[in-house]
Amino acid sequence: MNKILLFNPKSANGKYRIPNSILSIAASVEGKYDWVIVDGNRDPDPLKVMETYLSTGEFKYLGFTVMPGPQLVQSIPFAKAIKQKFPGTIMVWGGYFPSTQPKVILESGYVDFVINGPGDHAFPALIDALENGTPYEFIRNIIYRAGKEIVKTPKEDLFEQEGLPPLPYNKLDNIYNIKKYLGKTYLGERTLAYHSSIGCPFTCSFCAVVPIFEARWKAKSAQSVYNDIKYIKDKWGADAIEFHDNNFFVSEKRTVEFAKLIKPEKMSWWGMARIDTMDKFSDESLQIISDAGCRIIFFGAESGNNLILEQLDKGGTQTGDQIIRFAERLKKFNIIPEYSFVLGTPAPTPEQVEAQIDFEIDFIKKVKKVNPRTEIVLYTYSPVPTEGSTLFKQVQAAGFKYPEVLEDWISPAWENFDLRKNPLTPWLTPEMINKIKNFETVLNGVYPTVTDIRLSNVKRTAIKLVASLRYKINVYQYPYEIKLLQKVWKYRQPEIQGF
Repeated sequence: MNKILLFNPKSANGKYRIPNSILSIAASVEGKYDWVIVDGNRDPDPLKVMETYLSTGEFKYLGFTVMPGPQLVQSIPFAKAIKQKFPGTIMVWGGYFPSTQPKVILESGYVDFVINGPGDHAFPALIDALENGTPYEFIRNIIYRAGKEIVKTPKEDLFEQEGLPPLPYNKLDNIYNIKKYLGKTYLGERTLAYHSSIGCPFTCSFCAVVPIFEARWKAKSAQSVYNDIKYIKDKWGADAIEFHDNNFFVSEKRTVEFAKLIKPEKMSWWGMARIDTMDKFSDESLQIISDAGCRIIFFGAESGNNLILEQLDKGGTQTGDQIIRFAERLKKFNIIPEYSFVLGTPAPTPEQVEAQIDFEIDFIKKVKKVNPRTEIVLYTYSPVPTEGSTLFKQVQAAGFKYPEVLEDWISPAWENFDLRKNPLTPWLTPEMINKIKNFETVLNGVYPTVTDIRLSNVKRTAIKLVASLRYKINVYQYPYEIKLLQKVWKYRQPEIQGF
C-alpha cells in the first residue's frame, strides 16, 4: 500500500494539454514507486476514477497540482470527499495556490503536506521519509502542520534542469492517448504544451511566480528542449508549441540556439517574455526567431505609466515609451506582441484610481495605433501575497483580506478573482470595474483576437463595424450589442481560455 495517485484538476473546458507539472512529479518517483495519473480535463467523472483506484487498498499517497482559479473547483471538494472516505490516505498539494496560501489549506484538515515550489526533489524525499518512518522536518520545500503551528522548511536552491529525469510520456500515453493532448490552436493543428525552464529573474510584486522562485531562473539547454520536442513531433505528430515557461526568452543566446535547431521542423511557437529583455535582442536575433516559426509572444506590459511600473516593482528598464516603441519594432519581424495590462492598482484616493484607469485606456489605444496587430489582454489588479513588498502592505492597509476558510475560495467571486477578472479589492468601485470591462468589450470588438480560430472573417468584420464608432468617439458604456454578438459567437478570451 504505497502506490501514488497523482491528480491534475480540470483547468479549462474542452482544452487538453499535457499535464507537465504533475508529470514531472511522476518522473521524480518513476522506477521507485508505482503511480497513476488522473486528469480532470480528460475524465468525465475524475472523482469516481480516483475512488476506484483508492478502493483497491493499494494507494496510500495522493498528489494534487493546484493552480488558483478553475482547478480549485475540483481540488477542494474532491480532496474533502476522499479524506472522509479514505482517512488513511496522505494528501500532498503542490502548485501556485498551495505555495502562496498554505495556512488555509493545512487548516482545512484534509491536506497533510504542501510542496512549497518545485517538487522534483521534495516530493520523493517526503514519500521516502513517510515510508521509512524517518524525519521529514529537514526536507526543503515542504510546509506542514505540527499541532496548531504551521511549519515551513527552508527553500531549496533552484536545481539544474538538465539533471532531471525525462518526463514519462509513454506511460502517460498508456493512460490517456497523448494525441488528444495536442490541440488545434491559432498556432497549429496539434499544439504541444511544454516547459523548458522554471522561475523568472525578476521581482514584480503583482506576480505569483515571485514568492515561489524568489527571482531565480533555471533552464534546460536549447539542445535538450529541441530533443524533447522533436521526439514528440516524430512520435505523436506535434506541429506547434506553447512554451508555458514563466519567461522563455531570458537568454538571447539560448533562444537563438533553439530557433536555429527548430527551424527545419517548420513548427509555429509561442512563449512569454519581458519587453525590456527582448528589446535588447539584436535585429538579427529577432529575425532568426521569426524565421524559426515564432508567431506570437506574450509580454507583461502592465502599465504605460512609469510611476505605476515602479509601484508594481516591475524592475528592469521598462518604460511606457519603450512599450510603444517595441510594439512598433516587432512589426518588421512578423511577430505579434501580446501585451497584458493590469488596471486598478491601489491609490490614495478614488479619483486617482479612476485617473489611472483612464490613462491606461488612452495608452492602450496608442499602442494599437502604432501596431494594430498587438494583442491586448486586460486584467484587474489582484493582490499576491509577496511578503515584504510595499504594494502588498498597501493592499492590506486598504482592508483587503483573503478567505480564511478553504471552501470560500470556490465561490464564483473568488474564482473570478483568481482569473483577475473580479478583484474584490476595496479601492475599486463597481463603476470602475464596469469601465474596465466595457472598454475591454469594445476593444475586443474592434480588434478580435487572432487566437480565436472559430471566428470567421465575416464575423470579425461584422463585430468590428458594430464596435468601431464607440472606439473612435470613446463611448464605452452599455456595449450590449457587442456583448450579444460575443455571446452568440462564443468569443474566446485568451487570458481565461488560452489559445
